[in-house]
Amino acid sequence: MNLKGKIVLITGGASGIGLEATKQFLEIGARVIITGRNQDKLDAVKQTMPSVTVIKSDVEKEEDAYALFTQVTALGGIDILYHNAGVGSPALNLGITNDQILENAVYEMKVNYFGVIRLNNLFMDMLKSRNQAAIIITTSILSLVPALEEPTYSASKVALSFYTKLLRKNLEILGSGLKVFELLPPLVATEMTAKRNDKKITTHDLVKALLSGIKNDQLTIRVGDTKIIYVLSRLFPGLAFNLVNPKKIYAQLR
Repeated sequence: MNLKGKIVLITGGASGIGLEATKQFLEIGARVIITGRNQDKLDAVKQTMPSVTVIKSDVEKEEDAYALFTQVTALGGIDILYHNAGVGSPALNLGITNDQILENAVYEMKVNYFGVIRLNNLFMDMLKSRNQAAIIITTSILSLVPALEEPTYSASKVALSFYTKLLRKNLEILGSGLKVFELLPPLVATEMTAKRNDKKITTHDLVKALLSGIKNDQLTIRVGDTKIIYVLSRLFPGLAFNLVNPKKIYAQLR
């Protein structure tokens, strides 16, 4: 898929993976629209990258989704919808109450799962009408093997992964040329993971792999350790689980 000249909408584009994606899409000649909840961060991106269109929008909120669709339509539409925004919470850590576990799980599903479906439904006809259009959905290594520390986050990514695969198949059955890419990152070095000492991939390397996969029409893009975990989860699921959940985690949960 040729990305030069494409108009890309990136949710959560003002920091972390989304910000790096914004930079690399611009470098290859794409036009970029980003969303985020923090106006200050959006303004900072606009200051350093004036060609980027910034729109304050919260993936969780239905009214924001409709407003976003209206604004993007007025701008002429998009060719690629990149679902980058996501939230996670360590639901089983000590000190987290049962009520908080449920509250966190609901929030994760609203953002990580329902937010994706809502935007897809709004932009679907627009994307299907475009030549060489695509949807990019970010799932996770944890959609293959769950993490003890992040059970509800893992579950939200499993749901999203299944939805992604079936959306792709449904479009194929309908004869649509709209491509659906699934990005499965390992642990990535961002603000959200700053306190973790585990092995991490840089945002630069992750986005570089994403763009390479899109250019080569690789619909499922597994990056870094996700490739290994994918194979092990099919052949040796117990080993894969232990690699994702080392023994030191057990002590933290007791």
